[in-house]
Amino acid sequence: MEHLTELVGQAKNGSAHAFALLYKEIYQDLYRFAFYTLRHPQDAEDAVSEAVTDAFSQIRSLKEAAAFKAWMFRILTAKCRRKLKQYVDKTEELEETIPGKSRDWNEDLDVRQAFFSLSQEERLILSLNLFAGYTSQEIGGLLKLPSGTVRSKQSRALRKMEQQLS
Repeated sequence: MEHLTELVGQAKNGSAHAFALLYKEIYQDLYRFAFYTLRHPQDAEDAVSEAVTDAFSQIRSLKEAAAFKAWMFRILTAKCRRKLKQYVDKTEELEETIPGKSRDWNEDLDVRQAFFSLSQEERLILSLNLFAGYTSQEIGGLLKLPSGTVRSKQSRALRKMEQQLS
């Protein structure tokens, strides 16, 4: 953690190399979050790319070095929400692949189908919690919802998925 704090300090002083190392540390988490939120690999890559570009240009505004990851996810969340608004009416066949380790593809497909059957808001809440590590209070702040409402929506979403998977 101390190493990351030092890298944030260097990045705030203009070191592109330090920022690149920070980005390398969290890229997988950023991509997973964007992919599961947007459901499309290219859109996820675009959202991550836009978030990283914005973060690099605004790194000096980051007050707490320890908050770098959360700060990045706040930027990415805003990018994902904008993209979701852009294609509310857009329908298109999406790929069912995500880079990762070898797995049981049938089980992965079932989990993915259950996840994608949820509403956009439910997917966003689950993604923020499971992939980005946000608490219900933090998610509530991002989505302008009471933390109790976030917990209720998350619980209902998980129950929906569980029912589909059983």
